[in-house]
Order: sequence, then C-alpha cells, then structure tokens
Amino acid sequence: MNFEIISMTSEHISRIAELEKECFSSPWSEKALADELENENSHFIVAFSDDVLGYIGVQEICGEAYITNIAVFGEHRNLGIGRSLLKKAVDGAKSRNCDFITLEVRESNEPAISLYKSEGFDIAGVRKNFYTDPTENGIIYTKYFNG
Repeated sequence: MNFEIISMTSEHISRIAELEKECFSSPWSEKALADELENENSHFIVAFSDDVLGYIGVQEICGEAYITNIAVFGEHRNLGIGRSLLKKAVDGAKSRNCDFITLEVRESNEPAISLYKSEGFDIAGVRKNFYTDPTENGIIYTKYFNG
C-alpha cells in the first residue's frame, strides 16, 4: 500500500478522533487533538493515502520523548503503517536530540508489544492497574539513543 507520513493538520482531526474511538477505551477528543497543534512540544504525524490510515503522537520535554498514542484503522493493520509511524517518530526524537523515547502499552496488546520489541524498545517498568475498561497493567517500553 502506498502512503505518506505527514504532519497532522486540523483537516485530520475528525478522522483521528474516530480512530481514537475505535482503538481506545478513553479516546482523546477532537478538542484535545486540536490543542496539540498549538503545543510546541508535540509532534503528531499521520499516515495518509486519500484518507487518514493511522497516526502517532509524541510529546517532548527536556530531551525526553513520550509517545502519547499510536493507532491504525483496523482495515489497514499489518501493512507496515504502524512500523512506519513508529520509525518516523523515533527518527524525529533523535533528530531533536532526545535521550530516549518511551510509551506504555496494555500488557495484553501482543501485536503492539511485538512491534516495539522488534524496533529496539525494552521493558523499563510496569504501571499497575494503569488502564481501565478493563483494568490492566501498563508495560513501559523505552528505547534509549545515547547509551
């Protein structure tokens, strides 16, 4: 599948909000997503081919990069879109001199965990009962760039 990775714009917000509802028990609202466009510490990018296929959001503070969300519409999974988004986010954080990039994931999300491990992320900790609907631990995965 051909797609491009581009910066999120206001035109993408409504589709990303739909994707949030499809993928997460506590989805971000359109307003919350739109607010990220004004946040100089946020870097949200979109996989696009005639429409939004997926997206990733990263917030950077003091040389630390935090992936807030990564999601791909169900019909477009297993096509390399999530991996492309993740790689672009990692490359962006590196280019902005971050020391690491990190995220948390539901312990039952085996496809995502497999992706993170294959891209060099390692377990850095556990957040007990971090998620709700259902209650579940969050596993923290981190990729260090400098040592």
